[in-house]
Amino acid sequence: MEAAGESRRKLVEEIVGRLVRRHSTAAVLFHHAVAERLGLGPTDHKCLDVLREREAMTGSQLAAITGLTSGAITGVVARLERAGYLRREPDTHDRRKQILSPAPQRMQEIQDVFVPIRQDAAALVDGFDIHQLTAVAEFLGRSTDLVYRHAALLRAQTALSPPRSGLGV
Repeated sequence: MEAAGESRRKLVEEIVGRLVRRHSTAAVLFHHAVAERLGLGPTDHKCLDVLREREAMTGSQLAAITGLTSGAITGVVARLERAGYLRREPDTHDRRKQILSPAPQRMQEIQDVFVPIRQDAAALVDGFDIHQLTAVAEFLGRSTDLVYRHAALLRAQTALSPPRSGLGV
C-alpha cells in the first residue's frame, strides 16, 4: 500500500509540478500563433476569446476579467473593431455604455484556424473510456476556474504591493 501511495504522490507532483506548466506554456505559444494567423496581437486575440466565450459585455467588464486598464481595453476594442472581429452597440439600459460582442461574420474564420487542432485533440481522446473522459473534463473545468481565481488573487496582491523591480518576470 505504501508503494501505491508513493507512486500516486510522484504522479501528482509530475502533473502539478511539470505537466500543467508545460501544457500552459504550449497553449500560450499556440494562441500566439493563432493571433498571428488572424492578424491580431495575443492580447487582442484572448480578449476576443473572452468575448466569444461570454458573448456580450461592456469594456469595463472585459477589463475586470482580463485585468487590463481601461486605456488598454480601449486600444484592444479599437483594433478588434478595425479588423472586423468586434461590434459595438449602445447599451439599451445606459446609453453612455457600449456593449461589445464578437462579429458573427468573422467567427467562422476563427473556427477554421482551430479545425486541425480540434481534429487532433478528438483523435487523442478517442481511445479514452467514459471514466477517463469524465476525469479529463472535470480536471479542465475545475483547473480553469482555479487559474482564473489565482489570476485575480495575483492582481489583488500586485495592487497592494507592486513588484519592486521594473524588469518584469
